[in-house]
Amino acid sequence: MAAITGQKPEEDRKHPVDATLPPFKMFTSGLQHVAAMYAGVVAPPMIVGPACGLSPTETAFLMGASLFTAGLATLLQTLGFWKIGAKLPFVNGVSFAGVTPMVAIAKEHNPHDALPVIFGAVIVAGLLGFLLAPYFSRLVRFFPPVVTGTVITLIGVSLLPVAFRWSEGGNEQAADYGSLRNITMAAVTFVIVLVLRRVLRGFLQQIAILLGLIAGTLIAIPVGITDFSALTKAGLFGFPTPFHFGAPQFDVAAIVSMCIVMLVCMTESTADMLALGKIVGRPADERTIAGGLRADTLGSAVSPLFNGFANSAFAQNIGLVAMTKVRSRFVVATGGGILIVLGLCPVAASIISLVPLPVLGGAGIVLFGSVAASGVQTLASAAMEKGDNALIVAAALGVGLIPIAAPDFYHSFPKDLLVVLDSGISTGCLVAIVLNLVFNHLGKRSGADGHEADPPPAEAAPERPQWPARGRMDDGEAAASPAH
Repeated sequence: MAAITGQKPEEDRKHPVDATLPPFKMFTSGLQHVAAMYAGVVAPPMIVGPACGLSPTETAFLMGASLFTAGLATLLQTLGFWKIGAKLPFVNGVSFAGVTPMVAIAKEHNPHDALPVIFGAVIVAGLLGFLLAPYFSRLVRFFPPVVTGTVITLIGVSLLPVAFRWSEGGNEQAADYGSLRNITMAAVTFVIVLVLRRVLRGFLQQIAILLGLIAGTLIAIPVGITDFSALTKAGLFGFPTPFHFGAPQFDVAAIVSMCIVMLVCMTESTADMLALGKIVGRPADERTIAGGLRADTLGSAVSPLFNGFANSAFAQNIGLVAMTKVRSRFVVATGGGILIVLGLCPVAASIISLVPLPVLGGAGIVLFGSVAASGVQTLASAAMEKGDNALIVAAALGVGLIPIAAPDFYHSFPKDLLVVLDSGISTGCLVAIVLNLVFNHLGKRSGADGHEADPPPAEAAPERPQWPARGRMDDGEAAASPAH
């Protein structure tokens, strides 16, 4: 029939994840992803650099290296090769989970050895994670909607405090932190983004976040919160020289610490891939997760060669995909290319850094709220009328919110445990998995009382959408595609 009608068979039709956009739309959509993640990439080196005794110039070099390695990891994740890469619109960047352990490592070593010890630990942790990836991916069977919905909601809620801090100014030590001026700018940007999303159509609606950031930055110039100093001091070209801070050193305690961080990152990346898979309409199966984890861990193992840190998924960009409905992985790959250019060209990077944190915070509230909303949408399909499922969600959300609502709650616990406990996503995810096993698997028979042991029927055979037969995606398609 396909030959008679001239239509391509369903299996030949391209999924929107594999579609391409025209060059200008590809670039601007990719740039929007970079704008959403830029602060998250440069923040860890801004903290770790001074902790290792680096000068401002050396810290700036470390920031450029982080941008460069984040770009490499993102390309590895989106384009992939062999069995490496989730091949989803998945952004990778420096993981914040490793900041506290890296600062602790820096305090235990002299400034000359601190970064080499950190880099050595990241290399070993990355290689270990790469070997564990195919086994770790098998956990996907323990992520039914009641678990994934809870984790996705926690991802969004965990990110919101970051947007709030950005809205206040970002630096708690600054004199104007939390000032009326900063919060007003965040509120103005927040309103601009909402208005643009409401009044614009087609492609312009898809880049409403980018347009909102530009508008907010322009308004911030006369307000006086735009800092041009980085632009005047930046050089035109700078390559992250391999092992710029010395050859990696291997310290057992540091390696153990970063291996724990890597397991936390793998847990969060698994949850992020499941969330993104639902949003883009291509559920992440065991093979996809294994490929994504290989890309995460391989990118982390290679990053120290170029003076970078461990990389993992950036959940804020999942919110951007959910909001814009632009699901092409090649858009995110374009963002990865932009990150590499920014890492090689400090002047270009400084232009992105002109966006004041309050402006970024106002847009971030919309972005991160979109992730939480996607989690709530997933929970709607999790048979919440069953008392057990409601109890799983209640307990997991309660435990996951502890680090957010009470940041010092675990202050008396051993520091090694804080790597996991201070991550609401990790603790909430673990609680949801364990309780789902206890209530819906152990001692239950399939269909005995409405619970399915492995996996739920809704997850077994999702109806395949009828994707367009084109390799390109126009404005109307992208705008009308379901967010899942």
